[in-house]
Amino acid sequence: MLRLAQSFIFLGIILFFLILFFGCQPTAMIKLTAEEAMTKIHPWVEKTLRQLTLDEKIGQLLFVSISGRFFPADSDEMARLRYLVKEKKVGGVIIFGGEVYETAILLNQLQKWAKVPLLVASDLERGTGNQINGATVFPPLMALGAADSAELAYEMGRITALEARAIGIHQTYAPVVDVNINPDNPIINTRSVGEDPELVSRIAINFIRGCQENGLIATAKHFPGHGDTDLDSHTLLPVITANLERLEKVELLPFKRAIEASVKAIMTAHLHVPALDSTPGLPATLSPLILCELLRNKLNFQGIIVTDAMTMGGITKSFSPAEAALRAIKAGVDCLLLPPDIEAVASALKEAVNSGEISLSRIETSLRRLLQVKALLGLPEKKLVDINLLPFRIGLKDYQLVASKAFEKAITLVKNEGSIIPLQEKEKKIFTLSLSSDPGDYYAGRQFIREIEKRCSQTTSFYADADTGIENLALAQKMAADADVLIVGLFSTLRAGKGSVGLETNHINLVKELASINKPLIVISFGSPYFLRNFPEIPVYICAYRQAPQAQTAAVQAIFGEIDIEGKLPVSLPNLFSAGHGIRIKRK
Repeated sequence: MLRLAQSFIFLGIILFFLILFFGCQPTAMIKLTAEEAMTKIHPWVEKTLRQLTLDEKIGQLLFVSISGRFFPADSDEMARLRYLVKEKKVGGVIIFGGEVYETAILLNQLQKWAKVPLLVASDLERGTGNQINGATVFPPLMALGAADSAELAYEMGRITALEARAIGIHQTYAPVVDVNINPDNPIINTRSVGEDPELVSRIAINFIRGCQENGLIATAKHFPGHGDTDLDSHTLLPVITANLERLEKVELLPFKRAIEASVKAIMTAHLHVPALDSTPGLPATLSPLILCELLRNKLNFQGIIVTDAMTMGGITKSFSPAEAALRAIKAGVDCLLLPPDIEAVASALKEAVNSGEISLSRIETSLRRLLQVKALLGLPEKKLVDINLLPFRIGLKDYQLVASKAFEKAITLVKNEGSIIPLQEKEKKIFTLSLSSDPGDYYAGRQFIREIEKRCSQTTSFYADADTGIENLALAQKMAADADVLIVGLFSTLRAGKGSVGLETNHINLVKELASINKPLIVISFGSPYFLRNFPEIPVYICAYRQAPQAQTAAVQAIFGEIDIEGKLPVSLPNLFSAGHGIRIKRK
């Protein structure tokens, strides 16, 4: 018995190391090129297409939202998903949030229900951790622009791909290739690489390569360019007033480069661009001139065209769900994302085909593109993921190190009057302030303050959010009088429908007051770099581009001279600093 037990233990050890070794191997590399998609049609594509009814063909062009949380088998949500996948035969799902195991298990279940393998997509602009808790989180693309590192951009794409595919995600709605030339842009901002089309192209192309060379479809967005607007298309229809020459040089250039790099998908923007289509109030998503004539014919894009969410105000304020869907398909769209009324949309598309308003071949052209991508991804052969391999594929230390390096390389020192940075004397009294312009985000700067407390025992702290009253802010001014050094962290999240990424007026006034008391003052933006426009008189200004804990840690390391400061502004701060400016400091 003892010998038998020893044998089982020995076999168990061998099995463990086999799982460890093979579990850590990357997903088989799938180079997804436009040439393959159009010239080497997989035999499964035509076979599958012939087997589908008209209802099923239409369903394949519709993508619906899911959450990667846990749901009981008899819950309303599972009933909804079962109906959409088994009855409506939707072509794909889009994940909004979730946990690693719950998401993977749910996706396996949905794939088991699906007659045709589902294409699973998610918005992974900042890595798989952007949606799935436990996966690796990267900084936003503007931080990659500040670091200007093609290598980090590629690694970000590669790690995103490996983690996403391990969970069962096949497509990311990234990268954002919009050129952010409007400082008041309320929705793109730090999601963009920057204001230089060449820099945007360089970072985006390497991210695309990292994704697609490791089996994840990348999606360049938002065509034809969402960077020059001060409105959010989630609520309104922005208008891009640039002429054709400017559009060619700025907005369209990164899309051209992405197409040359064989990006497999492009997402449309709910924008009105009169220079490209003068039809009053018509969003690019519904424009044949923009999608067929420009994107398909002139730019020669042969991959998948997906809409931005059809629930957004840029569409819904002027068009019914059915009319919007019909117009989008006629314009050249292949996938309709998040149709607000799937029954009305499916019914309208079917009626349009039966009446001849839309030809069956038009539907099948889009379906063929979608099925070809599914075939290239290997979904007909393997549509389920191995749950047992998740601990060896998600959130690995090597991945975290790459992400931390990206956060560190992005730190940008814009002003350093009096050479306050790096702080030399840790025994000084430091007063730290976390000022969040978002209601309910009171402890936004907790990590930032904890890191300072680790380094300086004489640290006092103050928190405020958008709901904090003037009386409490006045208390902060009194507390500042007893300190030797003042450090302010500014937080304002970039969020759909928010309408602004600016700061609270009371917080701006507080920073101005602190700047007037003639003490060393360090201000860090954990969001938009444009915050400096509110108080150009402050002596020290640092950009970290995101309020993620890793960004907060990297900023404190920079303040105390523990890492090199190398970042450069990827955007201009009007009347203050040009793009490319950045004070470099080597750690001692």
